[in-house]
Amino acid sequence: MLKTLLALCLSACALSALAAPDPALVRQLADADSSQKVAAIQKLAQTADPATPRILKAMAEDGLYLAGDKVLIMEGDKAFDAASGTPVKAPENAEAVMVNNRIRGELANALAALSLFDADPAVRLAAAQKLQNDASAELAPVLARALSQEKDDKVKALLQLAHAQANLRNPDPAARVAAIKALAGSSSPVIKSALLPLMNKANEADENVRLAAGAAVKEIDARLSRAEMVGQVFSGLSLGSILLLGALGLAITYGVMGVINMAHGELLMVGAYSAYAVQSFFRAHFPGAVDWYLLAAVPVGFFSAALVGVIMERTVIRWLYGRTLETLLATWGLSLVLIQAARVAFGAQNVEVANPSWMSGGIELLPNLILPWNRIIIIAFALFVLALVWVLMNKTRLGMFVRAVTQNRQMASCVGVPTSRIDTLAFALGAGIAGLGGVALSQISNVGPDMGQGYIVDSFMVVVLGGVGQLAGAVWAALGLGVVTKLLEGWAGAVIAKIAVLVFIIIFIQKRPQGLFALKGRFVE
Repeated sequence: MLKTLLALCLSACALSALAAPDPALVRQLADADSSQKVAAIQKLAQTADPATPRILKAMAEDGLYLAGDKVLIMEGDKAFDAASGTPVKAPENAEAVMVNNRIRGELANALAALSLFDADPAVRLAAAQKLQNDASAELAPVLARALSQEKDDKVKALLQLAHAQANLRNPDPAARVAAIKALAGSSSPVIKSALLPLMNKANEADENVRLAAGAAVKEIDARLSRAEMVGQVFSGLSLGSILLLGALGLAITYGVMGVINMAHGELLMVGAYSAYAVQSFFRAHFPGAVDWYLLAAVPVGFFSAALVGVIMERTVIRWLYGRTLETLLATWGLSLVLIQAARVAFGAQNVEVANPSWMSGGIELLPNLILPWNRIIIIAFALFVLALVWVLMNKTRLGMFVRAVTQNRQMASCVGVPTSRIDTLAFALGAGIAGLGGVALSQISNVGPDMGQGYIVDSFMVVVLGGVGQLAGAVWAALGLGVVTKLLEGWAGAVIAKIAVLVFIIIFIQKRPQGLFALKGRFVE
């Protein structure tokens, strides 16, 4: 028994001695030559001593001092021997170890490498993500050791890429080729940038390495292009969802009354300012629940815009039915009135409407493809509103009356449909849907008096392209225009994309004036 205990004690002492930081390396951290400091940091990062992170962290925080031949860690008025960790008397002649930007970078990488052995998976994940962008060749042994004992699949995948990136500077060409092949499956622009120099003969003498690097860059380029395409399509769907919310109301009012409402964009603005007003109210009276202001802003935005729509229809538009030019000019004047009213009430400058915390961030599908939560939720919200409008138009008495007036106003009036009241309700409904579009728009765009001007033309293009009064046409036209616009913007720029879309719509309407979906009925106005 005594022999066994003695053997265990000797083993523990041997392991402790093996793990202790080398005093010579610790002293080298205070060398006047920066290259010597970097070499010491890299060697210390490969040790398994638990005191090493404390030493390197103190150096990174300017807490490492040199007093004679001893390197000390200063923590306030206390001093500790850096190599042994024992407390010592704070000397008066201690000088701080100088740390420049190059050394700070090495310290950050070394601390990240040592964090790979932390018990917390979140700490190891953060360390692996840090080393993705800057894994030096000297860290390859540490990364290999961490990779051999890592159990978390997500951390392990990142470590494999970091280890391969570190081996890009390996003296053995075969090891460099193996590292390149491992990195070829990545979708990171950072890794592509690391591989590009290896395609140049001036940087890489081995032809096999250059060929492998060229093939890997082509694979990564193809993957990045596909991710960029997916991102553009997603942006197009996001834009299309906003156009859909703006065009749904316009399709109803234009289909029922034949009114070209040039103030429809300002109804979007009313909805956006409603979101701002509700946010301000929550901040003043319910600061603890400010994250939920958006849920309250949805009905407020709908009814505010609907009320403005009713006032417009009752006071101006009702007296101009059948007079297209006068209606266009009158609604343009109303848009100017609403813009000026917003300037008087809220000021000429844009106002801030913040995303709730549950709409912040996004889903990272690839390193160059992040889908923001605010846009995902807006797309879902637009589909939800579309479903409600479909139910209203197809499953309710009001919807039946609206469809009847849209198809044949005179016949609907003859069978008892109150066309005047339907006009008001349809205009209120269309204005309210525009208000919902403004609430959604406030989460991704600036809120200001002129914000509606940028969407009125696009909304009319959606209505004309989809077919007057046709919800299905509005859906396909809005989403299609949004996606095509974003794809063209990535290829030719925003101005050329807008011109190309407008030319296409003009040509399309010349060939098919009824739009994508034509109205059905015995008589269509």
